[in-house]
Amino acid sequence: MPISDRLPSLAALALIGVASLTGPASPGRAETPDRVVSLNLCTDQMAMLLAAPGQLVSVSQLASDPRSSAYAEMARDLPHNRGSAEEIVLIDPDLVLAGTWTTRATVQMLERLGYRVEIFSPVTTLDEARANIARMGALLGRAEQADALLQDFDARRAALETTPDANSPRALIYQARGYVAGANSLSGNLLTAAGLTNIATERGLDFGGAMPLEALVMADPDLILIGAPYGGHANATELLSHPALAKSGKLHILPEGAPMTCETPRLLDALESLVSLRQTWETTQ
Repeated sequence: MPISDRLPSLAALALIGVASLTGPASPGRAETPDRVVSLNLCTDQMAMLLAAPGQLVSVSQLASDPRSSAYAEMARDLPHNRGSAEEIVLIDPDLVLAGTWTTRATVQMLERLGYRVEIFSPVTTLDEARANIARMGALLGRAEQADALLQDFDARRAALETTPDANSPRALIYQARGYVAGANSLSGNLLTAAGLTNIATERGLDFGGAMPLEALVMADPDLILIGAPYGGHANATELLSHPALAKSGKLHILPEGAPMTCETPRLLDALESLVSLRQTWETTQ
């Protein structure tokens, strides 16, 4: 057998050897973990908010990117990982946090080696976001801190949330390549919670999907919402600067892109921005 055909198995054997030296964690190790590693942007942020000092020992590289992470400043002094099984084994965590689609090969390898891996599914509603925050608190042995955070979350949410009615502005969140956020998505749920009627639902795109620019113009929304543009040029986002949108008088840039991504209290900053847009629109009618 050529040596190239044996490389994957050799790498796996080497990794298993490293794990045997470091002593992989197991579900029965410490009930409250002392060394926590996060591989996912959303688990990064929840863990940073709730972990005890020194408990979180590594976060993903995205955690310190302000375009993606609402808590980038908190991540700057933490070690970062690239999501490889080899580096995680050398860190020797007793809890690994991951998302459903996070570096699947790494997660599967760590599970085979006996590491405790807790996987968080993507959330599509504020209720699911709340449940994941509570779960994170329980996993870290920080349930009391999670409860305090959620009390503030619930109070602020109650003050902001409203239900769309027949007079609500018709709106949509328009993204790269003409993708629109459906009601069964986190950003779509925020749209509804702000009292806005989601045009995606009118077109049967409850889970989101592509809407050609022509269809958007014909739908005649009251508000067209896009994220703040990145620097430089990309074909994927070129549509968002089309003159038909710019001259419509309905285009609004959402400043809260990163807070809309993950299940943290910053979701309510995004909700507040949407509520403010609705209220401004109502004053002009």
